[in-house]
Amino acid sequence: MKKIAFILIATIAFIGCSPKVDTKSQVGLKGNWQISNVDYAGSNMFNIKSFQIADAKCFEGSTWKFVSNNNSGTMALTKAGCPSVEGNFKWTITPNQEFTLKFVGEGDKAKHVTAGFRLQVRNQNENYFQLVDNVNIGGKQTEVVYTFNKVN
Repeated sequence: MKKIAFILIATIAFIGCSPKVDTKSQVGLKGNWQISNVDYAGSNMFNIKSFQIADAKCFEGSTWKFVSNNNSGTMALTKAGCPSVEGNFKWTITPNQEFTLKFVGEGDKAKHVTAGFRLQVRNQNENYFQLVDNVNIGGKQTEVVYTFNKVN
């Protein structure tokens, strides 16, 4: 009886502490995507560095692969005139459409990576979605919108 009570309590504690995810949205991102556009107010006057990697416009044309069964992925920047970057990441989508992203170096475990990003998922369907980041540009909160299109 004590063993059953312990298992029940451990299960409840595990479920209660587990991060809540939107499984349907996560499965919807499975596959290969390309960022077709990065848009933000003032983009013709201000440059911003996205994900502490490169200028936001360098992400146009970048390829992303999302694996939904283990919340991992890869991305590659290949735009001319921009740094060539490839990386691995971990990600989730919460029920309130918050997208969390952590870049994970070779041999690193995601649980040891403390830096990450929180964006909002918008307009998701089977061939298109947007990630929206809020950044400070010139003292004003501005939305940076990354538009993803499915690659077959």
